[in-house]
Amino acid sequence: MKQAVARLVDSGCIALAAAVSAHVAHGQGPENSPLQLLFAIVIVLSSTVLLPAVGIYALSPMRSILRLCTRLLPAWLALQFAGWLLLSSIHRQDAALVAWIAWWTGIGAVLLASWRLAASALHASLRRVGRQVRNVVVVGNGEYLKQIVAKVDSSNHQNFRVADVVELHGAGGRISADGINRRETELARLATLAESGGIHEVWLALPLSAHAVAAHCVDALRSTLVEIRLMPDFMPLGLYAGVASLDALDIPSLSLSPSAISGEAMTGKEIFDRAFALAALIGLLPLFILIAVAIKLSSPGPVFFRQRRKGLKGRPFSIYKFRSMRIHPEEHGVVRQATRNDSRITQVGRFLRRTSLDELPQFINVLRGDMSIVGPRPHALEHDDLYEPLISGYLERYRIKPGITGWAQINGYRGETDALEKMAGRVEYDLYYLRHRSFRMDIKIVLRTVVRGFFSKQAY
Repeated sequence: MKQAVARLVDSGCIALAAAVSAHVAHGQGPENSPLQLLFAIVIVLSSTVLLPAVGIYALSPMRSILRLCTRLLPAWLALQFAGWLLLSSIHRQDAALVAWIAWWTGIGAVLLASWRLAASALHASLRRVGRQVRNVVVVGNGEYLKQIVAKVDSSNHQNFRVADVVELHGAGGRISADGINRRETELARLATLAESGGIHEVWLALPLSAHAVAAHCVDALRSTLVEIRLMPDFMPLGLYAGVASLDALDIPSLSLSPSAISGEAMTGKEIFDRAFALAALIGLLPLFILIAVAIKLSSPGPVFFRQRRKGLKGRPFSIYKFRSMRIHPEEHGVVRQATRNDSRITQVGRFLRRTSLDELPQFINVLRGDMSIVGPRPHALEHDDLYEPLISGYLERYRIKPGITGWAQINGYRGETDALEKMAGRVEYDLYYLRHRSFRMDIKIVLRTVVRGFFSKQAY
């Protein structure tokens, strides 16, 4: 998503530079205007091919700005020079046209570099006030551990801050019984740090021979939602340069989080969610009014029903639904799911639940940022507490925002979960979604929900 935005901004800068240069150079005579417009379109389209080819968008404008400009400016100059040669071969040159190209080249270079410098400055200011920074615990021992910590500490433009270091004694080979006890103590401290909520990632800076230690670390963090990265020391094998690096740190990195989703993918999903929810709320406003009137006429009580659920990273929020039941007393700490022929459900509520129209107010949750359009369905807090220790991978559902609809729902897992097997099946589909999520998959789920997902025999 960030790359797509950067490409759009670059195209806009090039087009703007062309228009401004035409006025500055006074070269908009009647005979040149159509040619200038055609030439500008060719250059803008060519830039969408050339700039990605030289790796402009592989480098973030918020980091390594000097390195990026040394790629960007030569590429822009080469593009303009090639365009000028092409123009010279098909059209007689005049002073006004040459002046326009010269001004365009200079103004374009300034605009292309300026917005990147502005983005870098904004990122730096956010970093100074503690935003956009991910707190990291580095785990390992020896010189390699010190090198990674020093590299992060010495970098002024990265998204990471070393919040703590856990040094595992004997991580590279055999250790004594006393050493094993010390390691268990260190791993317990690591788990405590991860559960504190102030840690975003754990980096395992370990030698390749310490795979058993890495497995112990992952096991110690199994009940947490921190991102885990393995940063093995490839230097002894001479493979360092050929391994994918983390961000711009030039540190080899492998994600061990089973359902980690990139920040770029999450940003794109956020934009889609908010835009979709806003459009849905505006378009469905007349239907909201009709449903609200029907609910008020069916039984006394509020139009909306609110209940606490867990969202991203397990943070609780209030979910909105159209009220489908009569007001009734509830036993504290006990949630009764709706069952077939449930006497608490009103006639209007039964229709709303069968058609899933009771879920429509959750577009408000999406607009507020509590939920997503597509994701694992949020469960009542009491059900989370019940199933989390019983179903493997249940906790992974919190790695992404819950959704109005989801992969499990369009595959038949809706409504009452009166058996452990039903909930386990729902979780299995949720985890499949987390591992394979894509924009295309989200659209597929939305379309299948609209086409055949509203009416369900499982919803009552």
